[in-house]
Amino acid sequence: MTERIDAIVIGAGHNGLVCAAYLARAGLNVHVLEAANTAGGMAAPRSLGDDYHFPGLAHAGYPLSDAIVNDLKLQQFGYSPGKPAGTTALDADGRHLSIDGARAVSDDLSPADAESFAAFHKQYLAFARALRPLFDNKPPRLKDMAFSDKTTLAKLGWNLRLGLGRDNMYEFLRVAAINIYDVLDDTFEDERLKGAIAADAVLGSAMGPRTPGTVLTWLQRMYGELNGPQFIGSSGLVNALTQSAEDAGATIRLGTPVEEILVENGKAFGVRLPNGDMVKARTIVSNADARTTFLELVGAPKLDAMFANRVAQIRGAGVVGKLNIALSGKPEFNGVSDAQLAGRLLVAPTMRYVEHAFNHSKYNEVSEHPVLEMSIPSLQDGTLAPDGHHVMSVNVAFVPYTVAGGWQEQASTFAYKVISQIGQYAPNLTSLIVNHEFLTPVDIEAQCGIKEGHWHLGELAIHQSFMLRPVYGAARYDTPVDGLFLCGAGCHPGGGVTGLPGRNAADRVLELGGAG
Repeated sequence: MTERIDAIVIGAGHNGLVCAAYLARAGLNVHVLEAANTAGGMAAPRSLGDDYHFPGLAHAGYPLSDAIVNDLKLQQFGYSPGKPAGTTALDADGRHLSIDGARAVSDDLSPADAESFAAFHKQYLAFARALRPLFDNKPPRLKDMAFSDKTTLAKLGWNLRLGLGRDNMYEFLRVAAINIYDVLDDTFEDERLKGAIAADAVLGSAMGPRTPGTVLTWLQRMYGELNGPQFIGSSGLVNALTQSAEDAGATIRLGTPVEEILVENGKAFGVRLPNGDMVKARTIVSNADARTTFLELVGAPKLDAMFANRVAQIRGAGVVGKLNIALSGKPEFNGVSDAQLAGRLLVAPTMRYVEHAFNHSKYNEVSEHPVLEMSIPSLQDGTLAPDGHHVMSVNVAFVPYTVAGGWQEQASTFAYKVISQIGQYAPNLTSLIVNHEFLTPVDIEAQCGIKEGHWHLGELAIHQSFMLRPVYGAARYDTPVDGLFLCGAGCHPGGGVTGLPGRNAADRVLELGGAG
């Protein structure tokens, strides 16, 4: 059986849904083919049994841009970014530090560090704002530039020189490519403050605070703040995107994996399903990572050898595990208020602590003292657990994709070590546990279809950013295969729940006439 449609989007992750919604609103007949039985990809909620429900892998985030929310009428379909949530950097002695926007507060935080953090936050938010033309749009070509490329670069230059002013511009140029460790060590005295910022700069990536380019990853996080304060949970994002796409006319087919992208004479013309059926379309958009798209779905023999080699060299081994815990009551963290408990809790007491946790992962080892980012989303959404019960979501870094001896033998033991570590801050935690699950990068790969389980579908390193993301030759969403586009987090501007890769990919499809 053969079907003919305008566009196929492979994968119903949030970027795939964003892309499909935009294409459908432009009048294209769009089919979204998703292997799983639920939409959302990494943003899809998870459950333990029938009673305990968890947000997707990323339990905290920033609102989507107003442009995407308005274009896709997401509020009409139930989307809300949720309540703002600050961060509490936990201290073993109970001297916790609260960070909320530009404010850092603790009983023993020096006035100098508090003032320095406010100035630091303001400055780096200005840096992120200056980079907005580059983050928001497709990366410009540096050769044979179109008018849109020139406009992007002109806005960027204007923002850096005139928007920032001379002194801030020089400071940006000084720090842009260096490591966050040195910047923080030069700016602050408080180890908790430095540890918390350093952890946020590298969370989700195979980089430690001393890795060059981690100022850039910190700026990517600051970019999120331009859309509003951080929140816990997705508050119906996946359902809203699904309804928006369907309202525009897109067809979403769950439980429909794609086995092959069909290519003839350098042009993609459809996909083959496992049952042998072909679905033909003028345009194919892949929400999968680049390695899966090109090396598995297209196949290296159909690609230029040099391009295929660049794709094969993409760095993208996952380094974050996800621990979900079902609780019979509210955990009591020593010295943590109810307001703090409803936000993010971070275990990253010093920069050296974060660096040492990363160092173990470089040698395929698990750290005895991992970095932990925790939330209790049921404190903001009571429907996630039975009355009086709660769910805790924990991102654990650094958890390497490959460990000596294999994860099958170590996952359970490591999960209990993490639970024990949390228990040092919340003594009643163990007695409240009803059930738990621990997802390693191997599990994330198997369950979400993400090569090596990397949350960003590829490292956010300098050589895999902007005009080089995911690789040279496929950095503007179109690819060397005519009619084939990319729209996932492996594309510019990178990971996180931003929707920008999906929107920009749709713009590129339409710019090229919907046919590549």
